[in-house]
Amino acid sequence: MTKTAATAEVYSAHGVDNVDRGYGLHKGVLGPMETLAQSVSAMAPSTSPSLTIPLVFALAGNGTWFVYLLTTAAMLLVGFCISRFARMSASPGSLYTYTADTLRPSLGAVAAWSLLLAYVATGASVAGGALYYCNLLFSQFFSWTPPALMTLLLVFALTGAIAFRDVKLSAEMMLWIEIVSVSLIAIVLALLLARYGLRFDMNQLRLKGVSISGLGPALVLAMFSFVGFESATTLGAEAREPLKTIPRAVIQCAILAGIFFMLCAYSEVLGFHGETGKLSDSTSPLHVLARKAGVSPLGTAIDIGAFVSMFACVLACTTAAARVMLRMARSGLMPGIFGRTHPRFGTPGAGVALTCLVMFAATAGLALNGVSGTDMYGWLGSVSVFGFLTAYALVAVSLPFARRALGQHSHTVVVISWVTVLVMIAGVVGSIYPVPPAPAIWFPYIYLAYMALGMAWFLVRRKTIHAQRAIT
Repeated sequence: MTKTAATAEVYSAHGVDNVDRGYGLHKGVLGPMETLAQSVSAMAPSTSPSLTIPLVFALAGNGTWFVYLLTTAAMLLVGFCISRFARMSASPGSLYTYTADTLRPSLGAVAAWSLLLAYVATGASVAGGALYYCNLLFSQFFSWTPPALMTLLLVFALTGAIAFRDVKLSAEMMLWIEIVSVSLIAIVLALLLARYGLRFDMNQLRLKGVSISGLGPALVLAMFSFVGFESATTLGAEAREPLKTIPRAVIQCAILAGIFFMLCAYSEVLGFHGETGKLSDSTSPLHVLARKAGVSPLGTAIDIGAFVSMFACVLACTTAAARVMLRMARSGLMPGIFGRTHPRFGTPGAGVALTCLVMFAATAGLALNGVSGTDMYGWLGSVSVFGFLTAYALVAVSLPFARRALGQHSHTVVVISWVTVLVMIAGVVGSIYPVPPAPAIWFPYIYLAYMALGMAWFLVRRKTIHAQRAIT
């Protein structure tokens, strides 16, 4: 059978790639809002106003909102490609499945390892952010901070237990956490804008003082605010009407997040006018904005919400990574134990356990070497972006081939797909040029070393992978 014929068979047999393949997941237990919650929580939108936007401001200044506008456009391109695939196929492997069922097995393996790293590194990164906010809150209320290892162990133990116990409970918890956190931030920003009146900040609108050389690195940082917006695709077996709800969730998440981040960026830059300290130097910018808006107590509430939101993000990344491993194991790329689900809970327990263990090991190792929570957030987040950009680019490359195999060739889709690929390549270039200072200069090499190990493992498992593909 030719590759084109095989691809057509995959996408046209039932319209859903996984539902009848016996993954052991609980089918159809998640509604549209719970499916959307997975993507929203994986992004942890309430963390960006405090941790990511100040970093973007350090590079883009008055152009911070504009950087988020460009990033939103880039993510909508990615979302377009992913949503078109999600209308044809639903699978726990999400972007890995889209690539593996369309392109060569080796490129499928690249997508699998890059996506797995992306979710694990994002979860570990946000756990570092949770550590930072835990210390911040404890120092405010008790003038004492708990040991870093104890905080990290508690975060991963709780997320692992919830992710193992019930995907529906996980989704519902993540949904309400994000609604409360984002609502608190929106209230502060609305009050702040009302205080300033209905006038425009012309310095921002004219991009005063913005350096073109700083926009590239700023765009890469801004991308970290969005990564994970596609993670609803990992719930293909568990979402109701996945071919409708998942593509809708991906696009909705990109649009809503883009509007929220642009509003936050504009309001934060505006709110710091006249302050003695810079937005990029603030340890808790939303505290400052809450004070200026006349609602100081909400600043502390937002910090609490940010901590809980980061917990939800770790949970979302654990959920997504475990399901990617499930699909990898079913295709022969990982040992069979990761392809099994709990008979009662319908969750991939081994994948959940390994994900939490790896994330804890990474963050604990950094903590023992004196690395702060904010540095963990920035460093591990930067590594995760390489994984997401790789997976996004491969999905964009795959889309025209999948549609051609189904007799749905479209020149518009081809153009959008290749523009998306070019944007992802630009994102990679922007992260390595101009050459960043240490330790950021080492992140691309860490990623390449990881991918080399992953592909070496692919070569070891190649016969098993081909045999598994012949069976399925």
